[in-house]
Amino acid sequence: MNNVNVPFAVIGGSQAYDLLQKGSIRGERVGEIQTPFGPSQPIYHIRDTLGEMLFLSRHGEKGYSLTAPFVNYRANIYALKELGVKQIVSWSGPGAINKTYQVGEYVVVDDVVDETHGRESTFYKNRGIGFIRQSPVFCPALRESIKESLGNLKINFSDKGTYVCTQGPRLETPAEIRKYKSYGGDLVGMTLVPEVFLAKELELCYAAICYVTNYAEGTVDRTFKPGELFEGLSSDTERKAVERAVSQFPIVIDEIAKNIKQQKAICQCASSMERYKKRGDIGPDWHDWVRKS
Repeated sequence: MNNVNVPFAVIGGSQAYDLLQKGSIRGERVGEIQTPFGPSQPIYHIRDTLGEMLFLSRHGEKGYSLTAPFVNYRANIYALKELGVKQIVSWSGPGAINKTYQVGEYVVVDDVVDETHGRESTFYKNRGIGFIRQSPVFCPALRESIKESLGNLKINFSDKGTYVCTQGPRLETPAEIRKYKSYGGDLVGMTLVPEVFLAKELELCYAAICYVTNYAEGTVDRTFKPGELFEGLSSDTERKAVERAVSQFPIVIDEIAKNIKQQKAICQCASSMERYKKRGDIGPDWHDWVRKS
């Protein structure tokens, strides 16, 4: 196993591969990590004057090679844990159900609705463990670090939002968006589930920062345009706003890496499996908890 031991990692979302290819995110390529659940996506080890982190692009290294339903979430989370990670910041590019959000705006989401199906969503398949409380869904201490970092950079953002995670890869119907709105959903995307739940199962801190890529189907009236991104659901002005948001990610994650070192807020993420330890169901070595079944 690789000798890397880094406590902070970033999982890159849509267009992360572009930042890698352009050199906006640079680091030593650690590569794929073999896990009991298959290989992870390639991982990069980034070291600079501000901080140190691992970086994983969930959809591919050189292009959008994997859509959300087919990402090996278990392998990715297992690999990061194996490399010493304790805190994960994930980014995702959802659409907005709530029209008070602007396209290109950052949102530090605080809740999730799971509308996925058929994804491998637990490390504890066919086991009697894994009943983990989901409030708060995202690590509160890590969310504070993200919010503080965005504030330090004077970047406007919304500090809460409910993310509805759909199965994909298709986009949602107008009726589905109306349903999700009735649930209290603010954003609709395809990637934060099961990532957040898997991270909890391995007692990792996990928080997400989203950038709004478009308005969800039915919330705005847009003409179908074949051959364009989202078939015309996103305007030229909105695409440019998204490009600006993505281009800021390298400085945002650097700032978060720096701020995490001074993090004072306390969370309970490292105790998610405590009752199973006390009961004797699992021992101190997390590898023994996670056996493929």
